[in-house]
This record gives sequence, C-alpha cells and structure tokens, in this order.
Amino acid sequence: MEAHATFPFLKETILFLALSGILIPLLARLRINPVLGFLAVGTLLGPYGLASFSGAAPWLDYMTFSRQEDVETLAELGVIFLMFMIGLEMSIDRLWSMRKLVFGLGSLQVAFTALTIFVIAFMFDHGTEASVVLGLALAFSSTAIVMQLLIQRRELGTPLGQSAFAILLLQDLAVVPLLVLISILGADAGGGSFGTLLGAAAIKGLVTVGLIYLVGRRVVRPVFHQIAANRQPDTFMALTLLSTLGVAALTWAAGLSMALGALLAGLIIAETEFRHEVEVTIEPFKGLLMGLFFLSVGMGIDLRALAAEPLWTPLSVIGLILIKGVIILFLLRAFGLTWGRAVEGGLLLGQGSEFAFIVIGMALSFNVLPRDTGQFMLLVVGLSMLAAPLTARLGGALGARYERRRAPRENFDVGEFAEMRGHVIIAGYGRVGQIVGQLLAEQGVPHVAIESDAGLVARQRKGGIPVIYGDASRPELLRRLRLDRALAVVLTMDHVAAAVHAVKGIRQTMPHIRIIARARDEKHALTLREAGASSVVPETLESSLKLAGSVLETLGVPSDAAGRLLEQERERRITAFRD
Repeated sequence: MEAHATFPFLKETILFLALSGILIPLLARLRINPVLGFLAVGTLLGPYGLASFSGAAPWLDYMTFSRQEDVETLAELGVIFLMFMIGLEMSIDRLWSMRKLVFGLGSLQVAFTALTIFVIAFMFDHGTEASVVLGLALAFSSTAIVMQLLIQRRELGTPLGQSAFAILLLQDLAVVPLLVLISILGADAGGGSFGTLLGAAAIKGLVTVGLIYLVGRRVVRPVFHQIAANRQPDTFMALTLLSTLGVAALTWAAGLSMALGALLAGLIIAETEFRHEVEVTIEPFKGLLMGLFFLSVGMGIDLRALAAEPLWTPLSVIGLILIKGVIILFLLRAFGLTWGRAVEGGLLLGQGSEFAFIVIGMALSFNVLPRDTGQFMLLVVGLSMLAAPLTARLGGALGARYERRRAPRENFDVGEFAEMRGHVIIAGYGRVGQIVGQLLAEQGVPHVAIESDAGLVARQRKGGIPVIYGDASRPELLRRLRLDRALAVVLTMDHVAAAVHAVKGIRQTMPHIRIIARARDEKHALTLREAGASSVVPETLESSLKLAGSVLETLGVPSDAAGRLLEQERERRITAFRD
C-alpha cells in the first residue's frame, strides 16, 4: 500500500487498528497481557523483525511496520493520556498528603539506584560523564507500563500502588533537570555554573506549573459548566481533549515535559464535579493510544543485536531488574510496606523507562555516550520493558505467597470511593432523588448521587451534598463509584430510555444488586421491570417515600421503624406545602 499524499501513514494506521481490533482481543482470550502483546507484536512486525525481510518477500511490506518513526508521534499521545488519567485519580490535597512518599521514597530510589549503576558503569571503564548519564537514565522506571499494570489490577489506590505512583511521579519531575544536566555535559562552553543553570531550570518549571494550575482552576470549571449545561456530548469530548493537549502544549512550550502538563490538566479537572464523566469519556482514547505506544517500544527492539551479544544482553537485563528491584524492595519495606508487597513492588518497578530512550538519545547526540554503549543500553531498556508484565506477575505471585505464609492479607484503600462499602448510588438528583438522599443522610447511610444537570450539581455541591456530574446510563461510571460494593442503586431519572439503559447495564454488570427505580406511569414501570429492576415505585411524593422505604428496608432497617420515619417525613412535607 503506497503512502497517500494527504495521509502518509495510512498503511500503518490500518495495520495498527487491525491488530487492536482482531489480534489483541484474541490474545486477551488466551489471557496474555495486552501490554506484553503489543510489545511482542511490535518486535515481531517492526523494522528489526519481519519488516527487514520485506525485500525478499514484498508481500510482507503490507503486514509490517518498516519505520519506527511512523508511529512514534502518535505513540507519545498515549503517554499523555495516561498521565492525564493519573491526574484525574489524584487531587492537590491527596498529593500533599503523599509528599513524604514523593520526595522521600521517590528521591531515595533515584539517588540510590543512580549511584549504584554509576559505580558499576565506572567499574566497566566508562567515563565519569557516561556513567552519570547511565546511572540516572536507568534509575527511571516505565510510567506507562507500571501505571497500566496497576490500573488493570485495580491496585492504584493500595499502599503499593501509591508508593509506586510516588516513585514514578518524582521520576517524571526529575526528567527536566536530567535533560538540563545532559545539555550541560555536552556543551563545549557553559553559560554559567552547573548549579546556576540547574536552579534556573527548576525555578522556571515551578513558576510555569504554578501559573498554569492557578489560571486553569479559574478557567476550566466555568467552561466545563457551560458546555455541560448545553448537554452536547461532542462538545464535552472536544473540551476534554482540548484541556489535555492544551495544557500539555503549554508545558512543552515552557521547556517542560508534555506528560507533566497532561498530569497537571488531570489535577485541575480532578478538583471539579466533572471528573468522573471525563474519565469515562477519555478512557477509549487512552487505551488505544497506550497500545500504540507499547507497539512503538517493541518496534525499537533489535533482536539481531541480542544475537550479537547472546551473553551480556540477557545478563544486563536481569542485572538491571535485580539491582533496581532489590533497592526498591528495601526502600518500600523501610516506608512501611510488608515484605510481600515490597517484593512485588521491586519487581514491578525493575524495568527501564520510556524516558531512557529520550535521555540516551540526547546523550548520543551530544556525544556524551559512545554510540555502541548507547545502542546496547537502549536494547537492554527495551527488553526489560518487554519483560515487565512477566516480572510484575512473578512479583505478585511471590508477594502473595509470602503474605499467605507470614500474615493475613490486609484490606487496602483503593481510592476515593473504595472506602465506601454498603452505600447507595442515586442516579438522578432532582426532586425525588433529593428526598431519598436527605432521608439516607439523616440515617447515616453513605450514598453518592449522579446528576446530568451541571447547574443542579453545582448548587448541591455548595451545600456539601455528594453529587457528581455524569450520565448515569453509562455503567462504566457506576463501576467507578464502586458498584460492586454498593447495597442498592436508586434510579430517579426522568428520561425513560436512559433509565432502561441504565437498568440493563447495571444488571449485566452486577446481576444480584438490588435496583430500585422510579416510574413515571404504569407502562414505564412495566418496561423497567422487564429490563431488570428489582422494585419499581410510582411517581410524586408517595413515590419518593416508598422509594426511600424500600432502600431503608434493603439496608436492614426494621419495617416499623422505616414506616415511622416515612410518616414523619410525609407530615413534614405536607405541612410545609400548606404553609
């Protein structure tokens, strides 16, 4: 397929979509990790794999990627969206609460690992500058791979997940001064002392991040509020993509990492009530582009170089994983994790980083590293990333085995809503939903509400009501609110089709959860019952009271006590209406 004049990467795009839509689901059925699948496919079909034989077999050109740079640009978007999703999972308060892990655990990990690898590289007769670059570049772990694995395993909110995230975040923050360091090492004549240049870069970064965050908080919320008020999904998606790429572009223009900008955009939106709807909106883009990133990493692995160094290459990969793994193991243990989780964390973070490709590539361009050494280390990093899903699985198995022998497994916090157990999800927070929510709050029952009216959400949140903006007909959003741990879901939505769709999605996701739905009329009630609602109650005031009564009985409140509560609420509201 020849390159099209207006679409130069048409063949690569079609081939990637075919792999994503056909091959990867097949690997998933075989329980092969998709990260490993994309890495392996990239290696097999990349320029150093089957594509190198396209001259002898021209038909291979239609089934392989002949140039890595054809997909690298789009692959970078995968990292950007991953960092954006990570930002959405966090908040400034949560980051501040993690400062000990970020600047303590993260800094110690980079320092000890870089020093150890520096000493080993220096012992192998590499120069001081080359040893410094190798030590720092190899101290980093792959943010893309580790975060993807943690998200897939739903462990991002656990102590291990938070510790891993803290280490990765510090590494992301350290990329900028590391690039400045390489520029200084490679410059013929510096424009100032090393400390001055590094300090200036740090101040510039802090000022830029601070300005973007302060301005973004004042701009993003009202803009999202206006778009949400119009209820146009296409413009909401466009604004989400603009926020992600726009802030990333601003940090790049300031000389910082685009990944850091995407993380900052996520943090800004995480402070708003639109956070969870944005997560659901952006998830498909992130997954697809992350696959493209792993594919490009696999394409950079030259198996012929492995054949040229059949002993040193695998030994170097194993050595890198063991060195980093042991250091991280003891640091995690020192910061309070059990031995089992520390072992798991060491192997989870033992691989090289995607930033190593940038750092080593820049060092080669400045002649700080010998070309043979740089190419060899790029191969080691690529192979360590290829092995990452396997080493992570090994670490999980070893850690679980140790925990079973030594101590019972702990129950860990898995995020903002993970600590909610036995709660109620209210879908729709209009007139009826508010009555249900007030009664549940009076009885101390934990609950969270979803509402698609942005104005109503803003007003309720000012009063401290746990309401988020979103479309409750989307089961993905309900899963993020820990549907698997909820006791009941209450549907008070006005839109008939949306309510029916929500019932079907919830029932498909959680077949045994109790769904209590509000019906506008008998026909609507019959439709909801056929869709899978456990209980359907009529409209208006009695609808609200019966709905609340059903919820209270589901939670184990005695029927006579629930009846008295409902009678008191009925009398109070009738009196208020007469007044």
